[in-house]
Amino acid sequence: MSDPALSDPVPIADALQKVRAELGLPEGDALGRLTDHWVDVVGGDVAAHARLDTLRDGVVSIVADSSLWASQLRYLETAVRDRANTLIGDDVVRSIRVRVGPV
Repeated sequence: MSDPALSDPVPIADALQKVRAELGLPEGDALGRLTDHWVDVVGGDVAAHARLDTLRDGVVSIVADSSLWASQLRYLETAVRDRANTLIGDDVVRSIRVRVGPV
């Protein structure tokens, strides 16, 4: 016999929220908003040399095209975090992780 709780319909919004929580993803489209406003968050010079990769469990992963730009982003971590949180909501971004790779 099947479990009746498994056959009850669940609103899609509730199902998506549960999946987001399990994957450590923020609510809404925070990554999309950050991507759309990347230049506003890091400035034009940095944006030309770095791209957003992921946002998971409060950590923004950024790819920079050289160690110089990766170091610059690490130096700017507090400012980047504060600008990102102003854009998408307080405490969504708690830290950043930067690696060097293709942009």
